[in-house]
Amino acid sequence: MPIGFGIIGCGMIARFHARAIGDVRGAKLAACCDTVPAAADKLAEETGCTAYHDLKAMLADPAVDVVMIGTPSGAHLEPAVAAARAGKHVIVEKPLEITLRRCDRIIDECRKAGVTLSTIFPSRFHDSSVELRRAMDQGRFGRLTVGDAIVKWYRPQSYYDSGAWRGTWELDGGGALMNQAIHSVDLLLWLMGPVVEVRARIGLLAHKRIAVEDVAQATLAFENGAIGMIEASTAIYPGYLKHIEIHGSEGSAVMEEEDIVKWDFAKKKKRDAAIHAAMAGQKSGGGGAADPKAIGHHGHTRQLQDVLKAIKNGTKPSVDGPEGRRSVELILAVYKAAETGRAVKLPLKADPVLKARKVGVGGL
Repeated sequence: MPIGFGIIGCGMIARFHARAIGDVRGAKLAACCDTVPAAADKLAEETGCTAYHDLKAMLADPAVDVVMIGTPSGAHLEPAVAAARAGKHVIVEKPLEITLRRCDRIIDECRKAGVTLSTIFPSRFHDSSVELRRAMDQGRFGRLTVGDAIVKWYRPQSYYDSGAWRGTWELDGGGALMNQAIHSVDLLLWLMGPVVEVRARIGLLAHKRIAVEDVAQATLAFENGAIGMIEASTAIYPGYLKHIEIHGSEGSAVMEEEDIVKWDFAKKKKRDAAIHAAMAGQKSGGGGAADPKAIGHHGHTRQLQDVLKAIKNGTKPSVDGPEGRRSVELILAVYKAAETGRAVKLPLKADPVLKARKVGVGGL
């Protein structure tokens, strides 16, 4: 019997989830649900699954073993808790939630229910990301010195106008950082390790009718002594491929979208030539730099395979709840640092109180 999936939230990202499920051997999209009946009906018509207009009804369907949640970011908690209590495994689109309290609630409910929880970060499963992590684990960079994440993307005003939840603190949880750059933030943390201090400036410079940032810059101090930077925007025309840069005393690597464009180490290995040949010539597509629909779903497919393996073996998936929480914590620290103009220490003891929600350059 295939593992049955149910999708909660039938917007744009649901199509990527559906394609990924379809590419996983032993998995089947059994159902979908949305509070807008027409949205569920349309996805069901496209995929052949059963449409539900009521979450309780979908969670009562014995054909559904795993739920994938693709509702607006600030509305992940409620369906995740309901699914866990119904005994369903839970996969949540990034971010896990928009506050630490809400992230912790999801993690706790899944733990108590004994179900598997994973946060969608498909970039970790790209071949180039895996090679970077392997080089890190092998100590090839020597003493780590600098780690940067750069996401200079473009979103037209129509993108924000297309949904009332977009660009709101209540449901989007933030702007260029929380929505777009969070994949790169997760990769940076996965590769470089924890951040212990952050300073930041953010601003709203190019868009109207939104409450969140469209430019952000943060400087980081990592636990291992290295320094780094996060730079993110949705206000840079025409939008460029995202970069991850890792530098150390004995090596450097730069990843542009899924391509490794720099791979330089003091101590060479035979595998290096193969990496250059396999990675440098891929010529990544737009990667969502200017169009959120211009992404592939192969990373999602690999992550779903990882989750199903964890469910089968009773182990943790590679990106579990606590892993998903880390990027939210860092982004919230960036927002607090921007608001106060002072350094913020990590880990955070609780959700930072962000007093002013009107964004201006240098503060919230």
